[in-house]
Amino acid sequence: MAEHFAQLSDPHLTSLESVQARDLINKRALGYLSWRRRRRHEHSPQVLAALQDDLASNAPGNQPLAQLLVTGDLTHIGLPDEFQQARAWLEGLGKPTDIALVPGNHDACVSAPWDSTFALWRPYMAADGDSGAAADPIEFPTLRVRGGIAFLGVSTGVPKAPLMATGTAGTAQIKRLRELLLATKKRGLFRVVYLHHCPARGREKWRKRLTDAALFQDMLEVNGAELVVHGHGHRRHYTQLSTRDGATPVIAVPSASALALHGADMAQYNVFSVQRVDKGWKLDVNARVYEPASGAFLPDESCSIELLRQHAGD
Repeated sequence: MAEHFAQLSDPHLTSLESVQARDLINKRALGYLSWRRRRRHEHSPQVLAALQDDLASNAPGNQPLAQLLVTGDLTHIGLPDEFQQARAWLEGLGKPTDIALVPGNHDACVSAPWDSTFALWRPYMAADGDSGAAADPIEFPTLRVRGGIAFLGVSTGVPKAPLMATGTAGTAQIKRLRELLLATKKRGLFRVVYLHHCPARGREKWRKRLTDAALFQDMLEVNGAELVVHGHGHRRHYTQLSTRDGATPVIAVPSASALALHGADMAQYNVFSVQRVDKGWKLDVNARVYEPASGAFLPDESCSIELLRQHAGD
C-alpha cells in the first residue's frame, strides 16, 4: 500500500504592518524595505487559506498524510512577533507530530534569542522521542519515522551578512546526517531528506547557494537517499544525483503563497506517494498549483519515478 506525504515551502505568511523602527536594525532594515516594495504584494494570505483548504479536502486515496514537510521561510525578517504569527498558522495546519519543519534563511535573518523565536516552533521541529523543554535548542538533523518512511530534517538557516541569502549545514550536521542515513537504510526505510537550501552544486545563484553544497552532495552520493526536497528559490526544478544506492531525485517546490508577480513561479505544493515494489520503490509526485481565476489549488504536473534499490534483507 502506498504511503503519502506533502511538502510546502517559503510561505512568507507574516505581516510587518506593526513593525517599529527600533526593530529594524542591520539586515532586518533591508528585509523590511523588500517587504514594503515587493514581498507584501507577492505573498498572499488568501492563497495560503486556499492551500489549507486544499490540504484538508484532497488527501490522496482518502488517507491522511504521513507528514507535511514545511521547508522554511515562514517569516520575512525573523522578528519575535513573526514567530508568534507563524506558530498560530502552524497550529491551524495540524498537530506538531503531523508537521515537520526546518527553518529558512529569512527565519534566521539575524541572531536572536531562542526563547522568543525558534522556541515557539520547537514542537514542529522536534525529532521523534525528543522530550526537551522549550528552552532547549533542537539538534539537527532530526529524524521522524512514519510507517516505512524516514524523514530527515536538516537546518541550513543561519544568520548571514546583508544582501546574502546563503545557507550552511555545517560539518557536524552533515556527519550526523550520514549516520542517520546509514541507520535508516539498514531498517529498509524510504529516506526523505528535507531542507531549505538546494544541496546540489551550481543550481542556485552565488548569494543564494548552500555554502557547503559540495560537501553535502558528496556525502549524499556516498551514503544515498531516496529523495531530497527543498525550497528557497521560489521556482520548481528537478535535479538527479547519482549515489551508491542509485538515482536520487532532488525536487524544489515554489513558494506556497506566491502570485508570480515578479518572475517567480505561481504558488504550489507537492504531494508524494511512495510504494515498495520488487525492484525498489515507486515514487509518484503530484503538483498542486494555485489558479487565481478559481481561487483554488488544482492538479498540475505529475510524474512517476522508479527508484531501483536492493531492500534490506534481500
